[in-house]
Amino acid sequence: MVWRRVFRTLRDGPAAEPAAKLGEAAVRALAEQLDAAAQTRLGRSLSIRHVNSGSCNGCELEIHALHSIVYDLERFGLRFVASPRHADVLLVTGPLTRNLREALLHTWTATPDPKWVVAMGDCATDGGVFKGSYAIEAGAGGIAAAVPVDLKIPGCPPTPAQLLNGLRALLEANAR
Repeated sequence: MVWRRVFRTLRDGPAAEPAAKLGEAAVRALAEQLDAAAQTRLGRSLSIRHVNSGSCNGCELEIHALHSIVYDLERFGLRFVASPRHADVLLVTGPLTRNLREALLHTWTATPDPKWVVAMGDCATDGGVFKGSYAIEAGAGGIAAAVPVDLKIPGCPPTPAQLLNGLRALLEANAR
């Protein structure tokens, strides 16, 4: 049975949809815009700390796609850091669950100023499909119940391109 599927895949090709083609000029323009905004605002690259506040890991898959050769996050002057003490942006995914509220608050407190909080996905913005659950903080969901949110990127999950455009908009808005 497994061999039948293997042979069918070899004959017909993968069942996955191909990634959208990115124009080289558009990618170069986006990289220049992000780099210029980061240099204006921070004088260096933008450092991002990802915080999972109870997500289903759908948004995390899209974040991992940013590291792939298709998007290559580092060429835009963006990088993920392991410590909130080195971060400029907290990228929060998932609804704010009761057991992760304190972890989010500690991470937010440890991040030096100037800092921005980005709510990625429907769950982080308003609770998404988990809204009203007993496990979600304040019943409403969303991370705005615990920390101030500077940017909301809707979607379930948002695409890597939407995430890059949101970060660019955040930098440009704060560079002015």
